Amino acid sequence: MKKILVIGGNGQLGNCIRKIAPDFELDYEFTFTDSQTLDITSEDQITSFFYDNKPDFCINASAYTAVDLAETEKEKAFRVNAEGVAYLAQACKDFKTTFIHVSTDYVFDGETNLCYSEDDFTSPIGVYGESKLKGEELALEINPKTIILRTSWLYSEFNKNFVKTMLNLFSQKDELGIVSDQFGQPTNANDLAEAIMNIIEAPQKTYGIFHFSNYPETTWFEFAKKIAEFSGSTIKLNPLTTEQYPTPAKRPKRSTMCLDKIEETYKIEPKHWENSLEECVEILSK
Repeated sequence: MKKILVIGGNGQLGNCIRKIAPDFELDYEFTFTDSQTLDITSEDQITSFFYDNKPDFCINASAYTAVDLAETEKEKAFRVNAEGVAYLAQACKDFKTTFIHVSTDYVFDGETNLCYSEDDFTSPIGVYGESKLKGEELALEINPKTIILRTSWLYSEFNKNFVKTMLNLFSQKDELGIVSDQFGQPTNANDLAEAIMNIIEAPQKTYGIFHFSNYPETTWFEFAKKIAEFSGSTIKLNPLTTEQYPTPAKRPKRSTMCLDKIEETYKIEPKHWENSLEECVEILSK
């Protein structure tokens, strides 16, 4: 039986993988860790854990994701998103473990009207994106047998995310302002979890960088409008410009990613974001 190690088992993606793990229990043994059971910023802990467990696959679903806080906690962001990733990549190389690492659309600056391919120039505009890009570079440099999955605007029924925040605010306020000039692809973490398991089950592995998200692009404002529609909320939503809603960290204006490569290579067909959102809101409304 193959062993799958999931780093960040209590995060959004980790919980989504945990949810579907029973569907694969005949072929795979899952181990879920969090920062308390495995500190990825400790090379010694990682080496020891890999020696004891010898996983066949390692999914790194952990990250420092506080985009605004990263601007003042740069060292911490790089320690988790770059240094920790390097340690995992090295351990995977040493123990012949397939490394699947989750990254972000924030490695791009968003200054384009086109979708980004995996080969396009990266130019992050914030510390969070910089730290995630460094993690990508280190992982591939240390261990060429790495699969990097860039995703975007992740949400689910688990943990803190935009959908849950909106639903909470809808119940408290009569109207709300939402940024309407930033474009991206909302992604249900459950869909990403399924995509990762499809890759693990693929008989032939192609390594490198892949983009995965739901499609097509939308804005935070349109995203919020659909959350309101699917939840039956009558809240009044007002469009805001980025200038009207300043944040410590800059966000890409349009970080839409092309999805052709993962479709062609792994035969994974991303879902329409509205369909996946409706499923999530239905779960949260129960």
